[in-house]
Amino acid sequence: MTTAPCPFCHETVPSAELERHANSHFELEDEYEQQQQLARDRDLAKQIALAPNSPSSTSPRSVTNNLVMEYMPCEPSCDAAIRGYRESHIDENISCIIGLQIRSTFYKVETGLMALLKNCLELESGNSTSILSGYVDHFQSIESEDVGWGCGWRNIQMLSSHLLMRRQEAREVLFGGSGFVPDIPSLQRWLEIAWERGFDALGSEHFNHKIYGSRNWIGATECAALFRSFGLRARIVDFGPKELESLCLSVPGSSLGPQVLKINDRGKRKVVQVYGPMDKYILGRNHDVPLAGSRGDEKSRYSSIELGNTLGVEGGDNVPNKCERKSKGSEVLVQWVWNYFSDKCLSKSGHHRVMVSEKPPLYFQHDGHSRTIVGVQVKHQQNGMQQFSLLILDPAHRTTALETSLKGNVGWQKLIKRGVHTLKKPQYQLCYIDPGVASGEELELLKRVDSIFLEV
Repeated sequence: MTTAPCPFCHETVPSAELERHANSHFELEDEYEQQQQLARDRDLAKQIALAPNSPSSTSPRSVTNNLVMEYMPCEPSCDAAIRGYRESHIDENISCIIGLQIRSTFYKVETGLMALLKNCLELESGNSTSILSGYVDHFQSIESEDVGWGCGWRNIQMLSSHLLMRRQEAREVLFGGSGFVPDIPSLQRWLEIAWERGFDALGSEHFNHKIYGSRNWIGATECAALFRSFGLRARIVDFGPKELESLCLSVPGSSLGPQVLKINDRGKRKVVQVYGPMDKYILGRNHDVPLAGSRGDEKSRYSSIELGNTLGVEGGDNVPNKCERKSKGSEVLVQWVWNYFSDKCLSKSGHHRVMVSEKPPLYFQHDGHSRTIVGVQVKHQQNGMQQFSLLILDPAHRTTALETSLKGNVGWQKLIKRGVHTLKKPQYQLCYIDPGVASGEELELLKRVDSIFLEV
C-alpha cells in the first residue's frame, strides 16, 4: 500500500485517503468559521432585539452605547442561545441596562405639586391636621403608551421620584445610580433583572419570567421585588375581611407568604401560612425567629405610636391622641396610614396645620387599579369625632388638571381627597419602603416577598 504525506499537516496517510484527509482540514476551518459567525449573529440578534423601540435620531444613547443586554426576551431564534448566558452574566446585564435605560418624560410642575397641595391644605376652613410626603412628582398614564395597564408602573415612578430626591442612600443604588426615573420599558427590564437574581420567584413564574414589552398588569409584589433588588426595604401590608384572609389580592404575581398555592388562572393564590415584616409590631404577635424579609428588631410603631407630642414637633393640640387598632372596616387602613406618615421626622408649616413627613409615599393597590398615597388628613369635628381622608395621586388623572385645580384652589379635593366612605373594595394592599439599604444575609431574605394580613 502506497502512502503520501499530507501537504498541510505532513502526516503520512494511504494515497487513497489523501484527498479526503486533506479536505478535512478545510472542513474544520469551515466549522470554526461557522461557529465564529454564529457567535457574531447571536450578538447582532441580541443587540437588535434588546435595543429600545424606535430610538430617536436625536438621542445619542442608542448609537454611542455599543452595549448588548443578554437578559431581554427576543425572537425564538436567539432566545435559546441567550438563555444559557443569563445566570453567568447578570452583572454584565446590569451594566448594559444602565447604559441603555431611558429617562421617563413627564409634565414637571414648576413650583412642585406637593408644594401646591400643601398651600391648599393650609387655606382650608375648619379645624384639621394634614401630613404630607415631602416630595412627589406625578406620572400620568399616556393614551398612546400605557392607558389601561400601566398604573402600577406609574406609581413605581412616583415612589422613585421621592426616593431619588429625598434619600441619598436610595439615589446611589436605584437604577444603577443614574439619578433619574426610567421609562416603563426600562423598569420592565429592571424587574426582569430582579427576577433573574431570585427576587419574588413565584411572581416571576406567574409572568413566565418575562415582562419587557408586555402590557401585563403588575401589583404591589412586583413593586416590592423591584425596589428590593436594589437593596431597599420594601414591605407589604394587606387589608381585608377575616373570611378572605386565605386569599391574596387578585393581583398578578402576588406571592404573599412562604407557602402559596395558585388556585386559578387569574392570579389568585391561597395562603396557607402568612408571615411578614409587619405582624410583629402591628398585631403584637411573638415570634422566636426573625421573619423573612424583615429586620427581626422591629419596634412597635404604627399601631402604638402616641400621636401628638410624639410627632417630632412641639405641641400637637390638633392631632389625634392615638389611632386605635380596634377600629372597624376601612378605618383600620386609614389609621394605619396616619400612623405611618406621623412616625417621626415631621416639620410644621407656617400655619401649623400641615406637617411634612420624610416618609416616602405609599403604593396603594386594589383589585383593578393602583394609586399613590402622598399624605393623610384628619378633620376635628365639633362633636368630637375625627374624619380621616387619604391624599392620593392617581396616574389616571392628567398632571395639568391637578396643577390647574391646585393653583386655583378649586376642585382639587375631588381629585386628591378620598374619605373612608370611598374605600369600598373588599381588599387593599400597601407597599412602603423603610430607610436604609440591605446587604448580605438581609438582602437574601428580601428575595422572598411576604406580607402581613390585617383584618378590616
